[in-house]
Amino acid sequence: MDSRNEIREFLVTRRARITPQQAGLPSYGRNRRVPGLRREEVALLAGVSVDYYTRLERGNASGVSESVLEALARALQLNEVESAHLFDLARAASPRARTRRRTARRREEVRPGVLRVLEAMTGAPAVVQNRRLDVLATNRLGRALYSDMDIALPRPANYARFIFLDQRATRFYRDWDKAAHDTVALLRSEAGRDPYDRELSDLVGELSTRSEAFRGLWAAHNVHAHTTGVKRLRHPVVGDLDLAFEAMELAADTGLSLFVYTAEQGSASQDGLKLLASWSATLDEAENARAAGEA
Repeated sequence: MDSRNEIREFLVTRRARITPQQAGLPSYGRNRRVPGLRREEVALLAGVSVDYYTRLERGNASGVSESVLEALARALQLNEVESAHLFDLARAASPRARTRRRTARRREEVRPGVLRVLEAMTGAPAVVQNRRLDVLATNRLGRALYSDMDIALPRPANYARFIFLDQRATRFYRDWDKAAHDTVALLRSEAGRDPYDRELSDLVGELSTRSEAFRGLWAAHNVHAHTTGVKRLRHPVVGDLDLAFEAMELAADTGLSLFVYTAEQGSASQDGLKLLASWSATLDEAENARAAGEA
């Protein structure tokens, strides 16, 4: 990914969404040729020259200081995730980063200790995933919850591929639009954090080629953090589920996170999880019986 272009597009899209009124600036008439702030207005708010801001918006972020980036974040009213993304993009655009060679990524594997923790969690679906949204491991309820994603395939299942390339996803996610927006924004965040990830670049290229919806959302340059929230799902066997999730980074495994899904006590979704557990146990019994017969 071209880090210079990433900075340019991010800054352009951020200033386009802020009106002069929102920034506390006077607005002169209705004949503005830009939908949001002008470059000179951003420069004024950030306390830098127009020439300097123009250079930054063209992707030339070499040598930019943290204080300038913080001033830009305030001027563009960036939230915490967007501010972190801006810093990531600036680091990626530095000469040192541009000359760094792309190295082969070590294959991500889930340690046996983490797998034991997963299997010990019997009352809640749990999933280990990386920042590219590959599903690397699940417990039994996790496999049952995401049964439509074909987790057992040789290549790791990927949330983004499922959402944009599998028709089942539009039924599975009751709020598909939100799931799609969040997914692209997560990949955008990771692209800023690690622009040298070849597997991520390949994934983005594949989705951009095959999904018009993905292309449109990718062009928006929105970023997002996925640490807690609620998934509104429609499972093909147990029906509607409203599941709260918590994400916990695995301290010993950089880039991997454990996601755990729970239902409110006494809710229909809790009953649905119990039904899901029974269905999953039935599938396991049938698989074990088949394996015993083949032996």
